[in-house]
Amino acid sequence: MTTDPPRPPRPHTVPSPQDPRGSFGVRESAPPAQDDTTTTPSGAGSEAHDHDHAGHPPAARAHDEQTTEPAAPTRPGAYSARRSDGAPAAGQHRAETAPGEARGGAQPEGPAQSPAPAHDTGWVPAVTEGSEALSSFVSTPPRGTPLDAAGHTAAGHTADEDSVGMRIPMPVQTGPEADRLRYVGAATRRIARGLDLDEILLGLCRSAVPAFADAILVYLREPLPVGDERPSGPLRLRLRRADGGLEGPGDTPDMPVGDLPALETPSGGAPETIGVLLDGPLAEVLRGVRPVFADSPRAADALAELLGNPPGPLPVGRRALLAPLRGRRRVIGAAVLLRRADRPPFESDDLLVAAQLATHTALGVDKAVLYGREAYIADALQREMLPDSLPQPTGVQLASRYLPAAESARVGGDWYDAIPLPGSRVALVVGDVMGHSMTSAAIMGQLRTTVQTLAGLDLAPQEVLYHLDEQAQRLGQDRMATCVYAVYDPIAHRLVVANAGHPPPVLLHADGLAEVLRVPPGAPIGVGGVPFEAVELPAPAGATLLLYTDGLVESRTRDVWGGIELLRERLHDAATVVSPPPLEPLCDEVLEILGPGDRDDDIALLAARFAGIAPSDVAYWFLEPQAQTAGRARRLVRQALMRWGLDDQVDAAELLVSEIVTNAVRYAERPVTLRLLRTDVLRCEVGDDAPLLPRMRHAAPEEEGGRGLYLVNRMAQRWGATRLGAGKVVWFELPLP
Repeated sequence: MTTDPPRPPRPHTVPSPQDPRGSFGVRESAPPAQDDTTTTPSGAGSEAHDHDHAGHPPAARAHDEQTTEPAAPTRPGAYSARRSDGAPAAGQHRAETAPGEARGGAQPEGPAQSPAPAHDTGWVPAVTEGSEALSSFVSTPPRGTPLDAAGHTAAGHTADEDSVGMRIPMPVQTGPEADRLRYVGAATRRIARGLDLDEILLGLCRSAVPAFADAILVYLREPLPVGDERPSGPLRLRLRRADGGLEGPGDTPDMPVGDLPALETPSGGAPETIGVLLDGPLAEVLRGVRPVFADSPRAADALAELLGNPPGPLPVGRRALLAPLRGRRRVIGAAVLLRRADRPPFESDDLLVAAQLATHTALGVDKAVLYGREAYIADALQREMLPDSLPQPTGVQLASRYLPAAESARVGGDWYDAIPLPGSRVALVVGDVMGHSMTSAAIMGQLRTTVQTLAGLDLAPQEVLYHLDEQAQRLGQDRMATCVYAVYDPIAHRLVVANAGHPPPVLLHADGLAEVLRVPPGAPIGVGGVPFEAVELPAPAGATLLLYTDGLVESRTRDVWGGIELLRERLHDAATVVSPPPLEPLCDEVLEILGPGDRDDDIALLAARFAGIAPSDVAYWFLEPQAQTAGRARRLVRQALMRWGLDDQVDAAELLVSEIVTNAVRYAERPVTLRLLRTDVLRCEVGDDAPLLPRMRHAAPEEEGGRGLYLVNRMAQRWGATRLGAGKVVWFELPLP
């Protein structure tokens, strides 16, 4: 009995897991008979032969001995499989070498096998360094090569069938077919990387020129249908992108390839937009979906129609390829690929390549259109939830800015608002809903509406945040937001601020000092069960208050407090140039603290310049709810207007004040307030403790009352009624002469 020569001991390894395909092995056939011309050391061939049969059952060994048919030659680089015990797979046998060359011996002499470049196929065999078309494909190591932890060939080792950590390599494919497969894989990946329309078309052009064609023109439907939308009207194609050219040494009179009209100047080239005839050759090619050569009269006519029937010669034959672009629902365009005469024409297999490029481009265009529409809807939704314009209340100047989030997260929950309040006051609000999604934008809209409703009740700032917190909890769990709510009184020159986990406001004084207001931070909106605290601060004339979201001060390179300090320094620098700085340029200056690519969150900014109302422009009285109160109110108004030099407004003001005071005295139980404000208009405010708001109605002829508000509506420039925490205020405005 012949035995195997002794082998070195194998290193201890963990047994490999069971084959996931099951325990059923593949029945192996006998190895092929040895060639008579093979020279083998004495006993080496028989030992190897017996060793290959040692683990086989007798029936299989007998079958092996009867096999005399020579083995077919193995193609270089063909796929190879090996059993877990090291024996060759069916149809293969172990390489016969001398005992000294079994491990770590000399390698066989001869040139190494390498993929040969394609010739006479129209492909560009020499690619530039870093070209994606071929550099991303790395050949695998030979069969049985030990690998390190990273999967690379271990240093100092050659092929060893008993080494641990071996992998089965994929076949090394060469030739034109392999080049096409590599190119299609690289080109489709590049096309698929784009998110918008320009990136996708650029990826197609850069992939096609010059590796596959010398020039390319891409036409898309105008307008592009979105999703399941059915296009209406005639089919029109517009040239969206063109790349390359046909100028070259092959453009000779003996072998013309034609001009490329679409790449010329707009005045001398083909029109950018063409109408496709329903029964024309171009429509027939587009309905066929598959790419075609311009070697048939019908395809040549379709190409001429697409290029606008130029007067000069066009590329013909297999130097021009027309590929329709079909998306998920319908054809959305066409691509024209052209080659010069000094380059081999397209082959039949190139139609498959063009079909792959066209398919991936069309799907990418569909994706880009859908992505663009979603981004537009999200951006429009968020902007519609923000105020179109800010009010201009008396005694304060307002300015705002809003920047959406970066491309990766365009939708956010930041908002700002300015709400006029009774007594010429104004509520300033900035909030930020956590998250970047359509849900965040929707929650932002609900919270903003809630704030407007609560502000209309003239609640204290801490009460507004308390009820806003309750509303956020009713919207659902994890509805978190931050908010700062401030009320400015231009008559008292005071500011009342309450904060709910928001970055603190910054106050820029008229002398250039930038101060971070010390406001209790509070808990975010949505936590629940946490009280809020408000502070009252002076608001001198000429000072500027800035409310902002964390996207302005927080970035990848700095935390919130570092950004607040940078904001304070920027405000101080702006005030050193002009004090106080203009409000609109100041907002732009503040946004410049963001570096390029330094923003991932959306930004809401609200700036308020306090002007106040001088005490000499204010007249205020308390009137007892008595029958003679209306007469006293008329006399007080006449005296104040005469003192201000507003004689022309005396009669109208007396009549309107008399009507409103009479109605207030009728229902009030406490003293009625009367206030006159002289700003850019004359404003009169009458307050009482009755909560019922008056409504204008048309009185019947026999009724004695019901005509007071009708007179106010006809004679006043503006009027309104606002509910207070305890009562209401009815006001009207008259223009100044």
